[in-house]
Amino acid sequence: MIGGGYTGLRFGRAARDVGFAVLLTSRGERVPEAGLHWLHFDSNSGESGEAGSLDGITHVLVTAAPERNASGGSPDPALALLKPMLQAQPLQWLGYLSTTGVYGDTGGSWVGETSPTHPQPGRSQRRLEAEKAWQNSGLPLQIFRLPAIYGPHRCPFASLREGTTRLIHKPGQVFSRVHVDDIVGALLHCLSLPPARRPGVINICDDVPCPSSESLGYAAHLLGLKLPPVQRYRDIEADLSPMARSFWTENRRASNRLLCGTLGYRLRYPSFREGFQASLAEERAGGVAP
Repeated sequence: MIGGGYTGLRFGRAARDVGFAVLLTSRGERVPEAGLHWLHFDSNSGESGEAGSLDGITHVLVTAAPERNASGGSPDPALALLKPMLQAQPLQWLGYLSTTGVYGDTGGSWVGETSPTHPQPGRSQRRLEAEKAWQNSGLPLQIFRLPAIYGPHRCPFASLREGTTRLIHKPGQVFSRVHVDDIVGALLHCLSLPPARRPGVINICDDVPCPSSESLGYAAHLLGLKLPPVQRYRDIEADLSPMARSFWTENRRASNRLLCGTLGYRLRYPSFREGFQASLAEERAGGVAP
């Protein structure tokens, strides 16, 4: 596992539970956990640490985002560092987590895996460049494009309780989402398919793109809290961070027809409603944020 953050750790635990020996990478120290072995790796600094421990691996998941590279080097420093070693392994599968941001703004129209890619400059553009670099590596690659990821400790519950949530309205704006456990489930589902049935690019998303006000309203309902006053996007746009503005300037609906219709994956959480309920239950049961 190249990158052991929120999604990577969740996948690592699931892979461990179905019998895989799991190695995860991290830039810093991590809390030991049964069945998970942590390796030091920092693609930004060029430190590959214990990369030699990856000898003999058969399956790799890359969750680490490509670093900003002002020098004009590789689109993904992780690939530049690890490509020779990975090409020498008996790899059966390599999954790369990308973003539906590579499709750019479609004005709310649906996008599928064959839709044109028109990413905005910045993070999404770097993701598309990294996708192409991994595709040219010759490795047994599947690219998974993800929308907004949520799950336990990644829902708006804390901000609603603290009163820091902003209820923003922008006419016609919708967002696609996916629960972290459906990312995990879809990855394991695709990994188990015969190589000939593994498409090169797959969207992982739920069935219900919707405005953020709708999902926020449901989160408030689950907590029994009132929503903050509505703010019009055009009134607060100048106050938003560049990252937040980039989030709000793109409007699209991501389709999961290939994953769920063709490949037969069944979503655990078809919408944010089921996903928010499960996430809140896990938080209340004492689920620890990675």
